[in-house]
Amino acid sequence: MGKLRVLSGKQVCAILAYHGFLEMRQRGSHIVMQKQLYDTTVTVPVPNHTELLIGTLQSIIRQSGVPRNEFEA
Repeated sequence: MGKLRVLSGKQVCAILAYHGFLEMRQRGSHIVMQKQLYDTTVTVPVPNHTELLIGTLQSIIRQSGVPRNEFEA
């Protein structure tokens, strides 16, 4: 496993959008991204900050199901 990059909220949203997530809404500093699957919907809130904390990024990766290597340096 490689080291996670320091990413902004917009960069994470771009990675998620590349993997089929759509920006549904924004309230305050959080952007809600969703992806429709055949039997469920995956919803991931992303803070729109200039730098996301590592724990927050790990949580987004776990919730989204996007491969970790997409977020690595």
